Amino acid sequence: MPLIAAPVVAPPPSPGPGGGIPVPLPGIGEAIASYTDPTGTVWPLSDPGTGWFTLGEGVSGLGAATYALTTDAHPRGGARLRHAQPQPRTIVWPLYVHGRTHTQFVERWRALATAFTRTLRVGADGRCTPGVLTIARPDGTSRSVRVFYREGFEGRGKRGSGLVSDAAALSLWCEDPYWQDSAPVTMHREAGTMGDFLDPFPSVSSSQVLGETVVDNAGDAVVWPTWVITGPASQITFTHEDTGDSFTLDPSATGHGALAAGEQIIVRTDPPQVRFQDGTNWFAALDWPAAVLWGLDPGENRVTFQLDGSGPGSAVDLTYFPRYETA
Repeated sequence: MPLIAAPVVAPPPSPGPGGGIPVPLPGIGEAIASYTDPTGTVWPLSDPGTGWFTLGEGVSGLGAATYALTTDAHPRGGARLRHAQPQPRTIVWPLYVHGRTHTQFVERWRALATAFTRTLRVGADGRCTPGVLTIARPDGTSRSVRVFYREGFEGRGKRGSGLVSDAAALSLWCEDPYWQDSAPVTMHREAGTMGDFLDPFPSVSSSQVLGETVVDNAGDAVVWPTWVITGPASQITFTHEDTGDSFTLDPSATGHGALAAGEQIIVRTDPPQVRFQDGTNWFAALDWPAAVLWGLDPGENRVTFQLDGSGPGSAVDLTYFPRYETA
């Protein structure tokens, strides 16, 4: 999931060592953390100058995912691994909130509580919208994970707490345990310009195969790409040569006919979705039941893009976000 670009929260100033400074977080070293709530508002988590910051002691859940192993007993003893299923991740994130006055502290405490618990509100589509926890490193890279609030915004309950400061240990639940790179990987393939067969000398231009290429997934887990196909094209087939999985799109199956020059189809593999450029559902264009909307395994993947009826302007754009075990 791409990081939403939105204004950073700007609470009233308060005492602190300065803004935007890296802080030591267990397991990840010097880093800057932020949280993007479902409305797109970005909340810094590493800057005491905002009125709250992450406590260095107590952060957990940033390491490799937990797996459930399915095994079969072996006749000679022991067992054989049949399947490994990554499990949802739980992150514990302690926050310290403070203010110059009780009123200022309470305003900040309430605002943060709303920002996290908003992930549990059911939207018009009948689903809850996750927030995004992002950790940026000094080299300019960052990784994110989608989170839902579970519990922990309660305070310490000690004498003196809750007046002008308090701490909360948030428990954040992640349905997808993998961290995602904040920068997408993109690839563009476009048909060359067609020429006259006899001018200036006999030549052949393919109207079928747009390209065979190798896509390198540098992450730790399978990624599920988004494809944008630009016409002209009468039929589109994407094949993963290493697995044999493929899917074919036939625009005529929707009653539209072949894609004209400049028209586009957007294919998402997770969750599966096929849309024409105006948002029309084109799921029927897939060659069911044989179609497999395949992902890209870690490492090199040999793939083929075939566009029948292609011409000048025919193109395929591939976009995905690498996924990692750790932050």
